Amino acid sequence: MNAADLTACELVQAYAARKLSPVEALEAVQARVEKYEPALMALWEQDFPGAMNVARDSEARWHRGEPLGPIDGVPVTIKENLATKGVGMPLGTAAIDLVPSAVDAPPAARSRESGGLIFARTTMPDYGMLSSSRSSFHKLTRNPWDRTKTPGGSSSGAGAAAAAGYGPLHIGTDIGGSVRLPAGWCGIFTLKPSLGRVPIDPPFQGRIAGPMTRTVADSALFMEVLSLPDPRDHMSLPYEKIAWSALDRDVRGLRIGLHLDPGAGLPVDPEVRAAVESAARAFEAAGAIVEPLAPFLTRDMLDGQDRFWRARAYADIKDLPEERKARILPFIRAWAESAASFSGHDVFSGYAQSMALRKATEQATRRFDYVLSPTAPIAAFDAELPSPTNDPERPFEHIAFTLPYNMSEQPASSINCGFTSRGLPIGLQIAGRRFDDLGVLQISRAWEKMRPQQRAWPDHS
Repeated sequence: MNAADLTACELVQAYAARKLSPVEALEAVQARVEKYEPALMALWEQDFPGAMNVARDSEARWHRGEPLGPIDGVPVTIKENLATKGVGMPLGTAAIDLVPSAVDAPPAARSRESGGLIFARTTMPDYGMLSSSRSSFHKLTRNPWDRTKTPGGSSSGAGAAAAAGYGPLHIGTDIGGSVRLPAGWCGIFTLKPSLGRVPIDPPFQGRIAGPMTRTVADSALFMEVLSLPDPRDHMSLPYEKIAWSALDRDVRGLRIGLHLDPGAGLPVDPEVRAAVESAARAFEAAGAIVEPLAPFLTRDMLDGQDRFWRARAYADIKDLPEERKARILPFIRAWAESAASFSGHDVFSGYAQSMALRKATEQATRRFDYVLSPTAPIAAFDAELPSPTNDPERPFEHIAFTLPYNMSEQPASSINCGFTSRGLPIGLQIAGRRFDDLGVLQISRAWEKMRPQQRAWPDHS
């Protein structure tokens, strides 16, 4: 097997046995990137020479039997809105004046301290406020399964890079579905941790950083690193030493909710519904107690969140010089500037709806150990569109399954559960109770073992 396709777990085992070196692994990833990247455009600010220097140091450490941490010598990408020292953060938009970051953000710092080979930053849409890869700064990132389709967003490049085999470990961020949607549409695995489980800077309501990988075990390995404490995150949880690698779990007797209608947003495509129902039947056959979960998201909740985020985005751009405003993706500018007429009541009532969604999510899911749902109601849409509706007045119709767990702070994963008739991946979201991040990984691993054999990863040779 090409070393670029080895999992992180396989790589560290090979390093320990001296069957492969970090230098060889990085060379394989670089070759893969050179081969695929002209078609996919998932990366920004590649630094293979710098990563190769780190790889040589890692090789020496493994020869001494002294790795720095669990991911020493493993190739890593980081979403460009997470600071990496010496590199600017465009936030997906041409309106930003780039200034090199003075220090690493917590996920980058922990990865570097563990010996991870950070070789590139991954792309995102303007201000991270799209579930597509449309950006006024980056070139259009495309889905490895079908280059006419979006990889999703806002962790666009991370999703595409993982599916394409640009090494095993990728870090994205999520405030409404931004690691889970690309994971679902690119056929990979991701964990949106409980709020505060992975320190991030700056923190914000609902905002998390999480691993994006091809396998559950790789995300579990990465969580050993990403969950380490950092005092810069004033919303972080107290550090807890969790046995992240303890993934085996019997699902017999577990109470599992099946959530097929969110209550608002886009209708669920029949192929998506069928794939999720098939997964639920597999859990039932394995001994879980599967019961329907009634819709709990309302139109007011979805519109209120939209209103609050419009106001937040408008605050970010309203004082920019006109010349810089003109560089913003028109869809995002129109969406944000619509908040110029909002009253204080409009903004506060929007925020209040996010709190109402938090309460509704917790109450609706309380009687279940875990909840199964589609990650998104539809498969990946056309790459050129900023959103499935292509309407700035209806921008969040496709995040009705993912958004609730950001507001409730509950952990949720996305894992492939099938393909459409056109060969596009379908994501299964698995949500758990607050703080049960390991449990979500365990149930995801249970599904990974029981699901039908997966299709081969896309080849862009």
